[in-house]
Amino acid sequence: MPIRVLIADDHEPTREDVRRALGRDERFVVCAEAAGAAAAVALALERHPDLCLLDIRMPGGGLAALWEIASRLPDTKIVMLTVSEADDDLFAALRSGAHGYLLKTMSARRLADALDDVNAGKPAIPRELVARMMQEFRDGDPRRRSLAGTDELQARLTSREWQLLELLERSFTTAEIAERLTLSESAVRAHIAAIVRKLGVRDRAEAIARFRDRSSDG
Repeated sequence: MPIRVLIADDHEPTREDVRRALGRDERFVVCAEAAGAAAAVALALERHPDLCLLDIRMPGGGLAALWEIASRLPDTKIVMLTVSEADDDLFAALRSGAHGYLLKTMSARRLADALDDVNAGKPAIPRELVARMMQEFRDGDPRRRSLAGTDELQARLTSREWQLLELLERSFTTAEIAERLTLSESAVRAHIAAIVRKLGVRDRAEAIARFRDRSSDG
């Protein structure tokens, strides 16, 4: 059976290029397309694709769509397709559960082969980014070590709860977090309640204080 792919990118010519490239390859079939994070999540939940190809910079945030799809469709592989070579974007995507991080400058044939590798359980990251990733994790920076999951506070929380706590620390409101993460406000409040319970604190203010203390210690 061909690999069913969802393409999400707000740049229609990019979607067309990817659709054309995959359409010429019998290994794939494009089952859905979206121009933003909310639509990508909705279509993923409806169509259950084998693989989602997400742009980081699309409306609603590709990382937000990644978080939501990864948490609700654990068997779906997710690959970010972007122009960004920034370390922050790369590490955020990997922390969020991405199975690959590819650049839009790659050839159509290489893209198809990389997606086939991901579907087979192999990672897909350009060599130049792998080298930088290895250097970052090797340099002894405590902030980088925490990305690998060695931080005790982070280990108590799910990936979604950790991301939400980071947004709370940055003074995002419940409504703003809901929009950013493509969640309902009631779901955000439920996540906050879980964070408070797991950290053994009284309220969100104490949870934020714990997060800040942990950051300053690191």
